Amino acid sequence: MRRDFCDGVGIARLLNATLVLPKFEVAAYWNESSGFADVFDVDYFIQQMDGYVKVVKDLPPEIASREPFRVDTSKRKGQFDYIESVLPSLLEHHYISITPAMSQRRDRYPLYAKAALCQACYNALRLTKVLEEKGAELLQAIPKPFLSLHLRFEPDMVAYSQCQYPSLSPASLESVDAVRGDRKPWTGEMATIWRNRGKCPLTPSETAFILQALSLPTNTNIYLAAGDGLMEIEGLTSIYTNVFTKSSLLSGEDFTSMHGNTKAALDYYVSINSDSYIATYFGNMDKMVAAMRAFNRMSKTVFLSRRAFAEFTSQGLKGKELMEALWKAHADDFGTGRGYALPDCFCEFKL
Repeated sequence: MRRDFCDGVGIARLLNATLVLPKFEVAAYWNESSGFADVFDVDYFIQQMDGYVKVVKDLPPEIASREPFRVDTSKRKGQFDYIESVLPSLLEHHYISITPAMSQRRDRYPLYAKAALCQACYNALRLTKVLEEKGAELLQAIPKPFLSLHLRFEPDMVAYSQCQYPSLSPASLESVDAVRGDRKPWTGEMATIWRNRGKCPLTPSETAFILQALSLPTNTNIYLAAGDGLMEIEGLTSIYTNVFTKSSLLSGEDFTSMHGNTKAALDYYVSINSDSYIATYFGNMDKMVAAMRAFNRMSKTVFLSRRAFAEFTSQGLKGKELMEALWKAHADDFGTGRGYALPDCFCEFKL
């Protein structure tokens, strides 16, 4: 959601349009009713965007009752795509809504649009005071130093990947099957090809193995930045025993009253402020966290290579030999603490 909103700011600047604060599409994320103002500091955002993009909380009365003209921007890639294809709709209808575009080429934006996008993402878009205070409380409760580990191994994630995990427990396999729908797993040679392309999420036990290969001590303090329903977590906690979660650090009342959006926001807050950040996937949160950490000169950010793990294990490597190969595969990123999400960050210097 943060990524999509940042993109929306850049597009609004390209079109010289007024931006209306968005309403979250509940079904696309979590089944809840929290809104933009429940997560982000609205007044601060509007103030900080002054001079970049005009932002309003609500539509003017004369068009508030109308449905917006919907524009699919999923195939738009750069400045002229928007000016030639989207601007005419805005001029005709005066009020349009755009769909998120995974194929955005922000590097093709002119400098004034990049500046607006960067100002929104890295300066203006901050959490509400209540959430920042809760995040600071959570940060304070985690033993130092610590790393934040973004681990993705929920049933829907595994089902979406179309990967096979025959060694999972019966309960985990049942959870995956319950949400799989039409996305059947690859079989035979295609399953091997798919896995060797790095398409399969790392299990908690595979994650623990790679962390050991990177010589991460088993008494390391680890904050687990993960959603509800994480499967097979014992594969990690049986080796790394100092693992902390939101539910273990916050009071039961605090935790149960939180929406999915606010839980994710807390994970983001802790991750951008952690001593180190390690991710097992390369998703939107990982890209945003890596970019914010780079922007704040916090460079210890590493992405574990699913592809390297799959290729080495398919070659029959095991034990010490596998650990040595994994160390070499991660040596550059681990040694320099960069990670490869940083091309998404266009702001080389603080504005």
